[in-house]
Amino acid sequence: MVGAVALGLSAPAFSLHWTHSVERSEWVEDWLVEPEGLRLTRARVKGSGAGMEPGENAVLAEGWWVWTPDLAVPRLRLAASGATGAGWRLCDGAACRELGAVAGEAVVLAPCAGGR
Repeated sequence: MVGAVALGLSAPAFSLHWTHSVERSEWVEDWLVEPEGLRLTRARVKGSGAGMEPGENAVLAEGWWVWTPDLAVPRLRLAASGATGAGWRLCDGAACRELGAVAGEAVVLAPCAGGR
């Protein structure tokens, strides 16, 4: 893979934070890194609106719609258009990093072969 960058995590889980490009509402997803891919364990959105419908069985808690999705993927591809005003913040418990804030190639998140 050309231009690939490996990012080490301090834990086998991470969260992705971003602001919805139209509604300007916060969105957060919690992911677990597994040998075969990534598993989405919780999602939450502050409000609702265009393209931001809370998931099945969502509950409103302290202004956030929170639900437990049933989704596992081999990799997660984040478009980096630069048109949304920001990218994503990936947090792993020890640190947060900004990803895809400017236009460019998509950011692909996947487990590394052979573990962390």
